[in-house]
Amino acid sequence: MTFKLLPSAAARGKRCLQHFNHFESRITFHRSLWSSSFIGQKDLSSNIGNKKLNSEIQVEDQNSHQTGNPSTILPFSHFLVDSFSRHHTYLRISLTERCNLRCKYCMPEEGVELTEKEKLLSNAEVLKLAQLFVAEGVDKIRLTGGEPMVRKDLLQIIESLNELKSEGLKTIGMTTNGITLKRKAKALKQAGLDHINISLDTLEPEKFQFVTRRNGWQNVMDGIHAAIDSGLAKIKLNCVVMRGLNEDEIVGFVKLAQTLPIDVRFIEYMPFDGNKWSQMKMFSYMEMLELIRKEFPNLYRLSNDSTDTSKSFTAPGFAGKIGFITSMSEHFCGGCNRLRITADGNLKVCLFGNAEVSLRDALRSNLPDDELLDIIGKAVKRKKKQHAGMTNLTNMKNRPMILIGG
Repeated sequence: MTFKLLPSAAARGKRCLQHFNHFESRITFHRSLWSSSFIGQKDLSSNIGNKKLNSEIQVEDQNSHQTGNPSTILPFSHFLVDSFSRHHTYLRISLTERCNLRCKYCMPEEGVELTEKEKLLSNAEVLKLAQLFVAEGVDKIRLTGGEPMVRKDLLQIIESLNELKSEGLKTIGMTTNGITLKRKAKALKQAGLDHINISLDTLEPEKFQFVTRRNGWQNVMDGIHAAIDSGLAKIKLNCVVMRGLNEDEIVGFVKLAQTLPIDVRFIEYMPFDGNKWSQMKMFSYMEMLELIRKEFPNLYRLSNDSTDTSKSFTAPGFAGKIGFITSMSEHFCGGCNRLRITADGNLKVCLFGNAEVSLRDALRSNLPDDELLDIIGKAVKRKKKQHAGMTNLTNMKNRPMILIGG
């Protein structure tokens, strides 16, 4: 069955009028434009009317940027704008703390204490929060874990999220270890999934078993090809590079991007509770790039959006591209547009920050949306300019990655 989303147009209209009052202190808007464009958009009942109005608003917005006229710029929810004017349009929701692998950089060797089921977000609570964030301007949602595909109701959750595409959501993504992807890829695409990130840190089956403490390398490889065949719009392969473990496989991973229409992204090893991180194990972006260019001297940099986490490259004749997530050596906090909700309902405004606020408790206290948004807004406003440096991060208390949501 599909989980039902609550009607929210009237509530969104009311909240957005409240947002407008906040924005008056920053930007002057023409009242007539606000009344005719925004309120009119919410009252239109036909898809044709919505498409026509959206098109007109986009043209007006483009013109306002070209002319420098601030009067035609529509506001973004002030609840999702931090004190450094970063607009948070990307929400990552962890659906579970459970996983069918035990990757060394994600989970401590002794395992983790799982949250009791009744303290995890229910499906209705996940969808309520998703709907609330989309109403405020989030246009991208990624489902994470744990491993989201251990959820038997995953397809139903995606189908319900897919309904939010009529409310402003543009893309639904998911991060997975790919173990069961081969038999589920087509159904995920049909349910409404657009993008998928697949974690794979080695091209050697024996090393895969060492890193993940489980078998399944061939399953992941089969899953990658199934994802390609399914027609998903974007497929990314995430590889955490650790010195002394898999830096010798970097060129092999690049060759995957040479022959397959995927983005291979190399991630600098990051410190989380229990993963025994050390700076000696970290293989930096510049070291990776130097190694790759010995084999592919024609590699060149691609342009990136200001909110991209990855520095993208390709080479002539490549079917895909490669990228580098440089959280440790060159942070990209200035363009951060991401928020996270953990499986137990805590909002994290920074992956490396240990400050959290419980949206689960707020929901279960039956707070009205305005008060819930106020809690969210205050948390976002407390977001720091950038995360701590490598030395400080190793000494900061934070969750293991599996309890945050990859």
